[in-house]
Amino acid sequence: MSVFLNPYLGFRDQARAALDFYHGVLGGELTTMTFAEGGMAQDPADADKIMHGQIRTPAGLLLMASDAPASMPTPTESNISVSLSGDDEDLLTSCWNGLADGATVIEPLTRAPWGDTFGMLTDRFGVTWLVNITGRPS
Repeated sequence: MSVFLNPYLGFRDQARAALDFYHGVLGGELTTMTFAEGGMAQDPADADKIMHGQIRTPAGLLLMASDAPASMPTPTESNISVSLSGDDEDLLTSCWNGLADGATVIEPLTRAPWGDTFGMLTDRFGVTWLVNITGRPS
């Protein structure tokens, strides 16, 4: 038996653009279902919005996102950040570089006092990402 915890991002109408962007950064397989495809488009304006989308990468990352239908409030405030961490320096640096396109860098990706390489940014969709590359033992 297994249990997994993964981020699920909420948008008003940017889920498709965000998932396409993250797919370009993270790679893997992107799957989406619109409200119309799921038979859940109560408002015609919601038909092409993303009811559920996800990216699953060969490295085991899973990121999900959806749009809020017109009948639901828009997600606005959150204290959640998405963290990418591990020891694959090339992959994590590539992810950082992709996410940084159009982002506001909060902390540049540099050597941190605890010995890892760390950076934090808020991407073009308003999602805060933390990237931590595990340091090599001295």
